[in-house]
Amino acid sequence: MRRVIIFGNSASGKSTLAKRFAEQGLAHLDLDSLAWDMTPQPVRRDKQLSCQQIDEFSQANTDWVIEGCYSDLLAHVLSEATEVIFMNLSIEQCIANAEQRPWEPHKYASKSKQDANLTMLIDWISQYDSRSDEFSLQAHQALFDKFSGKKSQIIENTMVNID
Repeated sequence: MRRVIIFGNSASGKSTLAKRFAEQGLAHLDLDSLAWDMTPQPVRRDKQLSCQQIDEFSQANTDWVIEGCYSDLLAHVLSEATEVIFMNLSIEQCIANAEQRPWEPHKYASKSKQDANLTMLIDWISQYDSRSDEFSLQAHQALFDKFSGKKSQIIENTMVNID
């Protein structure tokens, strides 16, 4: 059984790495897909509903990878993980990744709509060190420190290895 949790700042490479695990047969859950109600002005879903959906995914799959920046949701499933990976790239690397990000059709209706959001995303990424919410460096470090199993911290894109 292999159950991997990947977390870190926006545009740190979580989805890219999770897709590599999925190519090896792990079921993949991107928490963005269940954390928000996709209304014209997206609204964060009730945490209890999101946790219920995570439980359903976990129970339906023996081997999985769950990725996202939501430390509150990841904490809910942390005890089921066999491994955690903290994508702790520099803010500058995350911004560069965001600027080069291909279209994410599961999040945006078009590449132009995604690009229109880039300024807001870069601002969000830039606040990672100073925020104190569930999306912050502080929250991610606490999640990483709490986990007692196999764990790794990626600080550069070149360090990614999924053995």
